[in-house]
Amino acid sequence: MSGPDDLGGPVLNPDAIVAALNRHQVRYIVIGAFAAIAQQAPIPATRDIDITPEDSKENLARLSGALTELGARIRTESVPEGLPFRHDATSLAGAEVWNLICADGEFDISFHPSGFAGGYAQLAVNSRRVRVGDAEVVVADLADVIRSKESAGRPKDLRVLPLLYRHLSGRTADREAEPQ
Repeated sequence: MSGPDDLGGPVLNPDAIVAALNRHQVRYIVIGAFAAIAQQAPIPATRDIDITPEDSKENLARLSGALTELGARIRTESVPEGLPFRHDATSLAGAEVWNLICADGEFDISFHPSGFAGGYAQLAVNSRRVRVGDAEVVVADLADVIRSKESAGRPKDLRVLPLLYRHLSGRTADREAEPQ
């Protein structure tokens, strides 16, 4: 359920955001902290969900339809409810990153996340399908999330890296311990 969080923005409802993307048959990969959390990484909750869409004109047209359904607006500090914007496949392709907000929370679209110049196609190689609420979503592999956070080098990314390293190491050890 959406509602204001302690900073005045809507509470993240990832189920609603991914459900809209899925209804419009958008091809995308969830990246960043949310992708790590979806793989049970023990990191703090995130205020947003980040995606990398496949960048064909047809897919971006479907993405535009999902953004319209969500009532997506450009996120800015000076206008908490966001700025309205017109979009279509061409205009969406015209930016590397879109920082957006809707009634269901904040979300970012990144065509080439840090460490992945190949964007969607590069991330798809190791991606995995997981369940988020009632929806199935494709998420970046945990090793790819780590690679992107290392590449970005932002303080908030660097703080969670030790937790992600441990989680990945534990996951790898569990797989190796499974009987063949």
